[in-house]
Amino acid sequence: MSQHKYILAIDQGTSSTKSLIFDDQGQAIAKGQEPLHTYYLDNGFVEQDAEGIYQNVLASVKKCLQQFTQKGLNTAHIAAIGISNQRETFVVWDKEGNPLHNAVVWQCKRSVQVCEQLKQKGLLFLIRERTGLVIDPYFSATKLIWLFQNVPVIREAIRDGNAFFGTIDTWLLYKLTGGKEYATDFTNASRTLFFNLHSLRWDDELIEIFGVKGIRLPQLNPSSFHFGETALNGLLEKPVPVAALIGDSHAAAFGEGCFEAGTAKATLGTGCSILMNTGNKPVLSGNGMVTTVCWSMNGRVDYALEGVIVSCGATIEWLKNELNLFNDSRETEMMARAVADNGGVYLIPAFSGLGSPHWQMNRKASITGMSFGTTKNHIVRAALESIPYQIKDVISAMEKDAGMSLKELMTDGGMTSNQFVMQFIADLLDKNVAGIGMPDVSALGAAYLAGLKTGVYGHIDVLKELNTDKKVYQPDATAKKVAENYRTWTEIIKSKE
Repeated sequence: MSQHKYILAIDQGTSSTKSLIFDDQGQAIAKGQEPLHTYYLDNGFVEQDAEGIYQNVLASVKKCLQQFTQKGLNTAHIAAIGISNQRETFVVWDKEGNPLHNAVVWQCKRSVQVCEQLKQKGLLFLIRERTGLVIDPYFSATKLIWLFQNVPVIREAIRDGNAFFGTIDTWLLYKLTGGKEYATDFTNASRTLFFNLHSLRWDDELIEIFGVKGIRLPQLNPSSFHFGETALNGLLEKPVPVAALIGDSHAAAFGEGCFEAGTAKATLGTGCSILMNTGNKPVLSGNGMVTTVCWSMNGRVDYALEGVIVSCGATIEWLKNELNLFNDSRETEMMARAVADNGGVYLIPAFSGLGSPHWQMNRKASITGMSFGTTKNHIVRAALESIPYQIKDVISAMEKDAGMSLKELMTDGGMTSNQFVMQFIADLLDKNVAGIGMPDVSALGAAYLAGLKTGVYGHIDVLKELNTDKKVYQPDATAKKVAENYRTWTEIIKSKE
């Protein structure tokens, strides 16, 4: 009788670390989760304790392994480890492995002024053409520039060639291997502003322009790769290979099955991240998207366009907490269906501005089209409809950029439980919308990539046969009013541009 093999997936997120063990059928067998503290400081500074992140990972893994062994299973049958991570967050450490500063989190806004200076130097086009990204505090390099300018110990370390830069995947790999391995994958590298999408190498010219020449950068590899071995600080009896590193949104795209050009995933959480696989060449956006690596393995790199929607589930939480229109967000589906249509009411959820493809970051939220006949159900429905409308805005821009049509939209995240929203997306896009029903899809993607490298999963085509129990929403050909309402939405958006 053949012995089952397992993959340990570590999903190191902003608010917690989740560790899951998957079997060779892609099913989650055990899970451990550990909350992670974030320091929200003055002036929009956001940091985490670098050593604390590593200890948080170990605590999460320990919980997962305990659950695994309590089921009578043997940790000796864990064949590999895959790591997905919060993107753009980074650590700088010295040659002894000591952090020179707290980890700077992707949400941190300390580099707003740095970004303005880079724009004033006329670097927008060069940076977008080389990296696929825009000049924004979101991406790592601008915050490293700020540290260089404001933290003497980091400035000296960079000038001395003794500052090691790494996104969280790199930091964890370094720690888990006792400093033996210093590497990252193309997806994480593609979020730093240091990485050339075309050559798949660090861009020395950009590093010099940024004024941080001398910074140490990790070795670059595909997402599915033998990165080294670890016994997880003694949690395992013997070392196992770390066979995947990948940014969490990219891991979710892989876990959802975005294996070919024209497939896309949308994570419907507080905000919404949409990634569309565009195939084997980077497509630069003229419509407010960023270009990034989708995922990679030996001999294959798939690229993607990415759009970010600022307010998705956050809009519904605002209606609940501030307007008290309902007690539980699950009530919103019934409320939306209680009225025949939106009654001419539109909610523009620009609570923190509008993201892709509009980038109206100074815009304020608004509700239009109300009358004495407007009920709270109309307002709730308008809020729910704002989610599909924004997704349509992004997908349309992506299709225009890539010169290809969306094949199918895969979805994950909390809002996917709202069937009104899901059916509305399908009707509006006129495409199938699938929900995998797997809450930890980033971990699944990391596990798939690690399993492919170590032979637990034979080939990428095998993955298509796993986790096939999806709920698919098909477009309703009779839903003509949806397209009419969307035209009104676009007119309202344009009226404030």
